[in-house]
Amino acid sequence: MKASSLYERTVTFGGIYVFFMVNRSQMLYFVLVTPSKLVYPYMIWALIAVGILSQLNMILIAKWFSSDISTKGYQGFVQLFGKRTVRVLAFVGLFFIFAKIYVSTLGTVEVINSIIFPSMNPLWLILFLFGICLYAASRGMTNAIRFVVIAFFGSAWMILCFIPFFFPSMASLHDLYPLIPADWSTVSWKNLLFIWQAFSGPEYLVFIGPWINQKQKMLKYLTFANTTSVFEYLIMFVVSLLFFSSQYLNKSRFPVTDLIRYLQTPVLERIDIILICMQMFYYVWAISLYFLWFYGAIRIVSGRLNEQSNRIGFITCWIMILISTIILDKWFDETEQNPLMNLQIWLRAFTYLFIPTFLLIACKRKGLI
Repeated sequence: MKASSLYERTVTFGGIYVFFMVNRSQMLYFVLVTPSKLVYPYMIWALIAVGILSQLNMILIAKWFSSDISTKGYQGFVQLFGKRTVRVLAFVGLFFIFAKIYVSTLGTVEVINSIIFPSMNPLWLILFLFGICLYAASRGMTNAIRFVVIAFFGSAWMILCFIPFFFPSMASLHDLYPLIPADWSTVSWKNLLFIWQAFSGPEYLVFIGPWINQKQKMLKYLTFANTTSVFEYLIMFVVSLLFFSSQYLNKSRFPVTDLIRYLQTPVLERIDIILICMQMFYYVWAISLYFLWFYGAIRIVSGRLNEQSNRIGFITCWIMILISTIILDKWFDETEQNPLMNLQIWLRAFTYLFIPTFLLIACKRKGLI
């Protein structure tokens, strides 16, 4: 591993890569649990409405990518906020990035542990997943971005597997009623928050501005990616309603995973194992990027960004995240609800609202957009 070349920019990436990254980051992990949180059919309209609201963030991110300051990377942020403020923001960002790594890892491990390896100690699965992500991240930022092509084509086609669930024998159109809510409760507001945070993820892509081809108009690719995510969520929610109905949908913790367990062919009986393994590609892609961002933030906080990075520093960060994840996992193991998993919903909602807006306001104040 050549740690000194981790952030080396050898090429820039066009709109199709942005489309892949935005769509996959929006579908990360929470696609598995979203249907069980929404439950009521009228949340179909909520998905569409929040998807339209999410488009406003796509516009802000497109403006950021089109600005000269985004291509400067760290120096661009220093120009916007000053060196001291950037160090403070990077320090705060460490917690947010770690929370994403922690929740994505434990969510992935929980699914694998319950479906594929029920008798295996989850700690081995965490170590195995972290090892793969360490290798992927050690190939550098450029290769981590390239890896999204495999992550997308390895998992996006799975949406076709859900088509048979539109026609189950026990399904009825009545399972999709009522489409207009009779009342609006606190639970409904929480569901809107859950949908909003489910669309988050693209806000972290503002940190890879130097790797984005500024000559291309990114808004159409961002729009296409966001629209695709809306359709994917809608398809999975509707088939979940048709299969489980509102009455039983919240009884399943991972309704999407439970659905694919019913897929069988005369040749392969456990298709769900293959599909879950294929989904691993985009978990590895996302967690690898978070490793690189975490290490980059550590270098900014320590004031060593201008010094040559090294292998020991990167692996030390990886070990630090690994140990923290294992300790927290053991710590919360006895509790029914992991507080950091629940906190992550608010953190995702906050970063998706805050980061694009904050950057746009800062650029406007400096007259850079």
